[in-house]
Amino acid sequence: MHIITFIPVLFLLMQPNVIYGEVFTAVVDMEGLVSTELELVRHLDNYIQAEETRLKQLRKYLEEYESMYQEASADVTKYLANPINAYLLVKRLTADWKQVEGVMTQNVGPAFVHNITQHRGVLRFPSDEDLNGAAVALMRLQDTYKLDTHALAEGKLLGKKYSRELTAGDCWELGRQSYNNGDHYHTVLWMGEALNKYEDESNKTVSRQDILEYLAFSTFKQGNVKEALQLTHELLKIVPFHQRALGNKKYYEDLLRQQGVIQRRGETGDVDNVVMDEPFNTANLKLTKPSDQLPERENYEKLCRGEKLMDPKVEGRLRCRLVTNNVPFFYIQPIKMEEAYHKPLIVIYHDVISDDEIETVKKMAQPRFKRATVQNSVTGNLEPANYRISKSAWLKSEEHDHVFKVTRRVGDVTGLDMATAEDLQVVNYGIGGHYEPHFDYARKEEVNAFKDLGWGNRVATWLFYMSDVEAGGATVFPKLNLALWPQKGSAAFWYNLHANGEGNELTRHAACPVLTGSKWVSNKWIHERNQEFRHPCGLKYDTGM
Repeated sequence: MHIITFIPVLFLLMQPNVIYGEVFTAVVDMEGLVSTELELVRHLDNYIQAEETRLKQLRKYLEEYESMYQEASADVTKYLANPINAYLLVKRLTADWKQVEGVMTQNVGPAFVHNITQHRGVLRFPSDEDLNGAAVALMRLQDTYKLDTHALAEGKLLGKKYSRELTAGDCWELGRQSYNNGDHYHTVLWMGEALNKYEDESNKTVSRQDILEYLAFSTFKQGNVKEALQLTHELLKIVPFHQRALGNKKYYEDLLRQQGVIQRRGETGDVDNVVMDEPFNTANLKLTKPSDQLPERENYEKLCRGEKLMDPKVEGRLRCRLVTNNVPFFYIQPIKMEEAYHKPLIVIYHDVISDDEIETVKKMAQPRFKRATVQNSVTGNLEPANYRISKSAWLKSEEHDHVFKVTRRVGDVTGLDMATAEDLQVVNYGIGGHYEPHFDYARKEEVNAFKDLGWGNRVATWLFYMSDVEAGGATVFPKLNLALWPQKGSAAFWYNLHANGEGNELTRHAACPVLTGSKWVSNKWIHERNQEFRHPCGLKYDTGM
């Protein structure tokens, strides 16, 4: 009886092992475990190799970032004054950093990425919008100053090497940003450059497939159907069943048949391959720049490039002199005045703001900087605009003695009442920073402009130049063929209105894109109220100044 009772208990105790590990009952079954272990070893080895490859890749990224940081930290201002460096910095902290995060998050990275994410409120990270803005700024500089794509990719500006070369991946990202903006002109230029660099790279930074996808379609959008078909053939050699490429190939072939460029062969309907006569070169394409609504675009860009457009006879009548404006202090130290134009009168005053005053103004403004805005012509509200790329802040005279003194000085030099002048606006222009042609005064249809101030229109503009600019950054008046070049410590002054209060359209002006350097300016916009006896009205629009 005891034996009978014991056996079921033993069976119950053994049952779990029978279910989960029955192989131990036979050596032949155990032999199979050796094979399992071998597979585990292989999988583990593959995993370790993958991790080592990943860590090597991260080490390479680290070395690149350390190298870039060392280069930048040597002289941050000088480094960021170069628009290519500024673009690459933004790219490293957006598109490139996303690649780093992708490698990190393959395994142990998520905790680190999460830690970084928690610190995003403390650390400043550029956004995708910043990357796009930096790319657009580089295109703007390229167009305005007629910079060669290849030279830019080599790190050269106006024949001088300022930075390291762009990789194929860098060029591809510029092309991609242009594509996303619907700008196929620059997409072709930069994807073409990416393709050329790809061929020379030993360590590829982008795939040929990715380049060809964008390049082929944008080449077509620029009206070069034959070349687009050639590039699509190249893409299909890499990815034979690329659905979009196959559809585009048929569409391009149909267009070329209609144009009589290619013919059918026999009854099969096969198409003669359009063979590339020579390597793809954007110089052989017909490319059209994106158009805009700026009527003076050509003159504006010529002046920005420093081309002399002013009539020599007009320029020959301009003079420099010392002025006192009946201000007692100026009898001791007269103001240096340079005539830039006569009608309307535009002048430059030299040495009218000291280095100490400039540093004070810059230090006070920097923590308050916000994206510069323009006044909506319909609503009168201030809002950001793509044609004004800079950051600005406003300083009140009572905030610091230096601000008070420079404001008083503007009043002494111009003879105008500063009580109805706007606060001192301080502006710093970033990558390719600019302000396209505009008026400072409110036009007749802008009925809501300056309504809250109650001071009337902006009768005059005073513009301090608070830095020298290595290249670019001129203030230009396209209708006058006039360019004023930034000179630290000087200031430009002009009246925006005719003597009868109507706006003077000849004062339409622009801030050219900054090519290299950092441009700091500050300005006082002076309004009509309180100027009745200081700057009297006239019955005729051109009375006086």
